[in-house]
Amino acid sequence: MTEPIRTAVSLDGEDIHWDPSDDLSYGRYLGLDQVLSAQTLRTQEHDEMMFIIIHQASELWLKLCLHELEAAIGLLQRDETRPAMKMLARIARVQEQLTQSWAVLATMTPSDYLKFRDSLGQSSGFQSWQYRCLEYRLGNKNARMARVFAREPDVQAKVMAALNAPSLYDETLRMASRRGLEVPAAALDRDWSKAYEPTEAVEAVWREVYLNTERWWEIYEFAEKLVDLEQKFQQWRFNHMKTVERIIGFRRGTGGSSGVAYLVKALELRLFPELWTVRTAL
Repeated sequence: MTEPIRTAVSLDGEDIHWDPSDDLSYGRYLGLDQVLSAQTLRTQEHDEMMFIIIHQASELWLKLCLHELEAAIGLLQRDETRPAMKMLARIARVQEQLTQSWAVLATMTPSDYLKFRDSLGQSSGFQSWQYRCLEYRLGNKNARMARVFAREPDVQAKVMAALNAPSLYDETLRMASRRGLEVPAAALDRDWSKAYEPTEAVEAVWREVYLNTERWWEIYEFAEKLVDLEQKFQQWRFNHMKTVERIIGFRRGTGGSSGVAYLVKALELRLFPELWTVRTAL
């Protein structure tokens, strides 16, 4: 005899809390009243809701990335590389979620977007302070990028703090030096607000690590976590660029950038440069 087809899940034997007595429900714990009421549409166009939610969700993922990155850098400063690696791996997985979000946004056609684009005014992802902090902490230091936050002193203070702090790569090189690798002094004590300049001397450090993995295994493993993180970051950037091209072509961005042309230039940036060039040098 075949099993009966179930059309409902039985609650027999389940001790469901139908009326939570401690005043802490799922919705209250997650603050869903605030989260689900934060979508303020400026038009009656159907796709504007999706557009807002995609970007709000991305900001929540960015918040988690910053949370994990700050903790990872703190651990790295204390030479606790293994738990830091777990956090970096989590950021890489979050980057996959951010990359996937562009596939959802790409379901919007150019004509769909043009119906409400003008309502955005000059607002743009270029003005995301969380993204700017993330890039600064990962090592893409460009002080000019902080100017867009001049009218928001509290936000600008956070962005400037990220600009002036050692990046993840800076702290990685300092950790490698403490472990006995011959990292040049110029890479260990510099103006952290300036863009990092790759050198043959630092590439030689990574060459030593990659050719003697048994001796430097933990640093080698940490380096591969950085490579994985940057690869995911580049995939996110690439999908961003292609989605923008698909929806608006080569129009200028709402924030004033050149749009796709600017995003293409961003693909050329390297966060951990010698970890890539050493592959050719090995």
